[in-house]
Amino acid sequence: MLATTEIILIQEEAEAIAEMIVESDVAEQYRICLSNLNTNKKTQQKILRFNEMKDLYEEVQRFGKYHPEYKRVMMDIRVLKREMDLDHHVAAFKVAENNLQKLLDEISVIIGRSVSEYVKVPTGNPFFDEISGCSSGGCGSGGGCSCSA
Repeated sequence: MLATTEIILIQEEAEAIAEMIVESDVAEQYRICLSNLNTNKKTQQKILRFNEMKDLYEEVQRFGKYHPEYKRVMMDIRVLKREMDLDHHVAAFKVAENNLQKLLDEISVIIGRSVSEYVKVPTGNPFFDEISGCSSGGCGSGGGCSCSA
């Protein structure tokens, strides 16, 4: 592929958009929350205990209710998951992560729509997928699902 002036301009614009995202308040909040998550010892202990139990949970799942530790592991994994999810740093990180993902989804939809209203932008977010006119999230069937492809 030959580098044309148009391609170089598009790449420069893409880099400018990426820089704006990196410097945004949303990205900064994400980095702060990630740092808090990674540096808090109690939070890391909760995550470590949950991950250790998750390994045992996966082994128990292979045998299902016939595994001798099934009930204990199922109860313990739920307790540890709840304990981890209610941790202030984990909750703040999840909110920041969702906000950053929402920003990226919005930008993707704007860029896709600037090319054509028929461009399918896979956001993983039903709100944006319905805007595209396909209730199943960009099926690619050429209108087989009654979308406006």
